[in-house]
Amino acid sequence: MVEVFKTNVNNPKNAKSLVDIIHGHFPAYKANFDLEDCDNILRVECTGTQPDAVCIIEVLERTGYQAEVLPDEMENH
Repeated sequence: MVEVFKTNVNNPKNAKSLVDIIHGHFPAYKANFDLEDCDNILRVECTGTQPDAVCIIEVLERTGYQAEVLPDEMENH
């Protein structure tokens, strides 16, 4: 399952560090940033279960960044 976040991360070096931190806290998660998107997207994937959005947001906040879950576009159709 996948959770998508809007973030204020805009530096590729910081994004790489944050991905490493997320993978350290959550070894089963696969995380990556799309900094070319206007929302500086963080995408987190986990097999079999929904990623813990609250914990991911807390990890980013502890490093000085903000994140919020983007609503699922499919829910609006």
